[in-house]
Amino acid sequence: MPIRKIVNKQLGELLIERGVINQRQLDKALDVQKEKGGLIGEVLVELGFSKEEEITQALTAQYGFPYLPLANYEINPEIVDIIPSRVARQYLLIPVDKVGNNLTLAMSNPLNAHAIEDVELSSGCSIQIFVSTLSDVKGAIEKYYKDKE
Repeated sequence: MPIRKIVNKQLGELLIERGVINQRQLDKALDVQKEKGGLIGEVLVELGFSKEEEITQALTAQYGFPYLPLANYEINPEIVDIIPSRVARQYLLIPVDKVGNNLTLAMSNPLNAHAIEDVELSSGCSIQIFVSTLSDVKGAIEKYYKDKE
């Protein structure tokens, strides 16, 4: 299941165009990424060059994933039960809705095709992706899975 870019630009380029970061900040973040690994968006946030929401909105523009802020979103506990806690924590995702055989996930990294494939196989559902910030996803995982460990 290849994920297709809508805007054929790198995330860093989009953030520069949007005035979120400058070239010097991107170069620094790329150096840190080479040294320590990780996703460029997360590195930019860790360095204080960008906010999570700015990264998420740029991913939305780049790939066309809809953005879903989870802070005030209530998820039905039966939906949460579709995905085991360890899977949600491993891939940093949370199920938010199910209609028929379509399961909607919120993820901080919507480009993780392996995670999507694993969830499709384990749930038997077709997957629809929404993008959320890393802290929103982690907060939702803690909220909804805390009693399921």
